[in-house]
Amino acid sequence: MAQKAEIRSNLPAKIQTTLSNFWSMSLIFSVLMFLLRAVELVLIFNSHSIRVTFQDIIGFSLFEDFNWILYFLGLLFIIHVIISLVSIALAKWFTMLWLTIALLSQATLISYFLKTLLPLGKDLYAYNIEDIILTVQSSGQLNFLTIGGGIVLCVLLFFIFNLANKYLVFSSKMGLIFTITMYWFLILLYFIPIRDSNKLDDVKTNIQLNKSKYLSEQSFDYFMFNNEYYFDFYLRSLSDILFVKKELVDPSYPFLHKADYPDVLSPYFDSLSAPPDIVFVLIESLGKAYSGKAAYLGSFTPFLDSLESHSLVWTNAISSTGRTFGIMPGLLAGLPFGERGFQELYQDFPHHETFLSVLHDNGYESSFFIGSDVNFDHEKEFLEYADVSQIIDINRFDPKYKKMPATNGFTWGYGDKEIFNNGLSLFPKSNEKPQLGIFQTVTSHDPYLVPERDYYLRKFEEHLDTYLNLTEAKKPEYRAYQDIYMTILYADDAVKDFITSYSQRPEFANTIFVFTGDHRLPDIPMASRLDRFHVPLIIYSSLINKPTYFKGMTSHFEVTPSLLAFLQAQIGIQLPEQTIWMGQVLDTSRVFQSNIAMPLMRNKNQLMEYINRDYFLSDNQLFVISDGLNIDPVEDEDMKNKLIGEFEDFKNKNNYTIQTRKLLPLD
Repeated sequence: MAQKAEIRSNLPAKIQTTLSNFWSMSLIFSVLMFLLRAVELVLIFNSHSIRVTFQDIIGFSLFEDFNWILYFLGLLFIIHVIISLVSIALAKWFTMLWLTIALLSQATLISYFLKTLLPLGKDLYAYNIEDIILTVQSSGQLNFLTIGGGIVLCVLLFFIFNLANKYLVFSSKMGLIFTITMYWFLILLYFIPIRDSNKLDDVKTNIQLNKSKYLSEQSFDYFMFNNEYYFDFYLRSLSDILFVKKELVDPSYPFLHKADYPDVLSPYFDSLSAPPDIVFVLIESLGKAYSGKAAYLGSFTPFLDSLESHSLVWTNAISSTGRTFGIMPGLLAGLPFGERGFQELYQDFPHHETFLSVLHDNGYESSFFIGSDVNFDHEKEFLEYADVSQIIDINRFDPKYKKMPATNGFTWGYGDKEIFNNGLSLFPKSNEKPQLGIFQTVTSHDPYLVPERDYYLRKFEEHLDTYLNLTEAKKPEYRAYQDIYMTILYADDAVKDFITSYSQRPEFANTIFVFTGDHRLPDIPMASRLDRFHVPLIIYSSLINKPTYFKGMTSHFEVTPSLLAFLQAQIGIQLPEQTIWMGQVLDTSRVFQSNIAMPLMRNKNQLMEYINRDYFLSDNQLFVISDGLNIDPVEDEDMKNKLIGEFEDFKNKNNYTIQTRKLLPLD
């Protein structure tokens, strides 16, 4: 009997200690989470020029944090109690560890958001560990100070939680009140969810998100549903609404088709007497928002602007992806995305043709130039599969060239001027064959460290005065992003030097240049969800006899079939009878219209947007597109369901290709 009485007397004490330990640490954790939100908002408003006010976002931001704290503590409490049945001390240290991890994770995710204005989601899992380390190094965040600071912060948090256990002691009654209240709110929020009524402002919505909650939800979606594939696609054609009539020929190859791609470019060119050299210039992070005619932030590319009057210019052009990984598969092949971008299928590429391989079969010699590591995003494997003759990257530069400024000992490689100068010394590879050259720049990339900083700082200020004619009151909005804008000015100067040097060559008279960006950078707040894809698209050549601005909406997918149709009409190159190009042809309308239907991949693992003509589906919301790629929400359930059906059909075809590798039959 004495033993049983002793057990009964210890049980209330154990319950009180278990509850007190948990809630003393959890209340401190909750306060620190709200403090992190305060720090986040202060840093955002101090470092970014955004249209929303503090009052617009504070209420729902705190609610988002409250919501996440409840869910996190609700799950942790269950584990804490279970472990306490074995050891109260072990439960305390386990909970302390996870509260510390949660706080450090939230701080890290806030730091990421401050640089990009985009929350980190399932795109985290699209990169291998080497790429992640490389990206973190490039941003300057992985250094002795941050690592040491993280260790000190861990020790400090453990110390604070231990003090809370010692001095913030709750009775069993109070611990039960906290617990019941927590789960009551969780049940209430489950059955009566609260949503922000205005979900159309992406910047506002992203700021309000609790970054840990967002990553957790995205991670759950990725790991739970990532491997679910459905193959109930239909060989239905969209040709009734589009330019090109595609005849889908084989259900085993859902993207395979026959089509007569019309030549829309010849009317703007002199007749060619010989195969032209073709040079692509792919400019990192070059968005239409800050380049070219009608750039709503003002143009920071004065030389490219000057080329426009001698070029064919599409003012409503979009990339196929919101990151660099999609530029070459989209622009040079019109390929589907795979799971994390087509180049991630590098270990076993589905058989495919590209602009490069078709020209190779027609006697062209090709070269690729970049100042960084061509292995990043598996570009090397893509280029090798396309039979590129020479690939020049960071490892093949003459010692006379200097790398870009380093941050914490890391640099992406060589600046844009060095890329062009080095490339021109090696291009063309020979004079016996027509040439295809691809130059991919890298300077206008995080951490935005421009060479010749003092010179470009002066040039930036002069540009605000003389080119943009800004008032003093307006300039601070641009100075908040001066490092970014300076890299754009530098990239434009590099292009100017490149074209100036190239124009001294005899082959310049028979060369066609294609200038475009891979995506609009997200670090400067975007105007809309479509803005990140809006890029310049310029075809420049002395062979052009009718320079023109076009307002017809077009994409990177349209470039390959249009150029091939042009070359077939002009010089009679041989084209494959069956193709897999996802695009149409470049729209040469002088007024705004859209005759394209295509998916867009926002980030790796984020296939969330679809376009059909002038309708845009994004995150299950429908918008109508107008000139300048402005979007406005529209209520049309029939059209929304139509786009959802087409989008799901594409996803299923895409997933089928991932699983079967059936894209284009081998000859």
